[in-house]
Amino acid sequence: MRSAGTGGARACGGLGVTSGRGSTCSENADVRRALRTDPRVAENVAGEILEQGVVRTVSRPGKAHRHAARQCLHGLGKVDANVGGAGWWIGQEAEIRFPGGRLLVPALAGFRVERVPELPDENPLTILPDWCCEVLSPRTARDDVAVKLPLYARSGVTWIWLVDPRRRWIEVFEAVDHQPALTAVATEDARVALPPFGEEMAVGPFWLPAPADDEGGER
Repeated sequence: MRSAGTGGARACGGLGVTSGRGSTCSENADVRRALRTDPRVAENVAGEILEQGVVRTVSRPGKAHRHAARQCLHGLGKVDANVGGAGWWIGQEAEIRFPGGRLLVPALAGFRVERVPELPDENPLTILPDWCCEVLSPRTARDDVAVKLPLYARSGVTWIWLVDPRRRWIEVFEAVDHQPALTAVATEDARVALPPFGEEMAVGPFWLPAPADDEGGER
C-alpha cells in the first residue's frame, strides 16, 4: 500500500495494460479488476491510475464542481453530436485508458467526429480524446495541474481546459511539442469562443453565486 495524490494511492501490481490506442479485452478487464478490488473505490469514490500500477482515489465532486461541469457540457451543446450538435462527441466522467497503463477520468472529454465517427461500446475507452476538461477543486487541483495536464499533452490530447470555480476562470492549453502551452483565458462573465470549439458561449453560468460573507471562498 502506498499513499499519494488527492485521496491516496494503492499499488495494483500485475496490471497488464500497455501503451497506445489499442487494447485487448484482457487488458481492459485488468484495469476494471484493479479498480473493483480496491476497497476504497466505492460508489461515492472515483478511481484513476495516474502512475503505472498505482490506483488513486478521490471523492465524488462537490456542488460547485458539478455545477461548472454541467454548465460547460450545456454550453457545448451546439457541437455535441450526442444531443443533436455537430462535430464532437462530448462525454462526462468517461474512463479512458492512456499510454503506460494509466486510466484517467476527465470531468469532460471530447472526440472529433471526423476522427471517431462512432464511439466504441467499451469501458474504459481506448481511444484518446482530442480535448479534455478538468474542473478544479481543493482535493483535485494539485493532481489536475501538476500530473494530469502534462500527461494529457504528452499523450497526444491536443486541447486541455482547466475550469476553476473558485477563481472563476477557464484556462485553455494547447499541446505544443507534447507540452501544455497556455493559449487563452476566460474569466467571470466573459462570452467567448474558446478553442478548439468555434461556438461562442457564456462563461458566467459556470459559477455558483458567491456566499455573501466570502465571495471568493470555497463552495
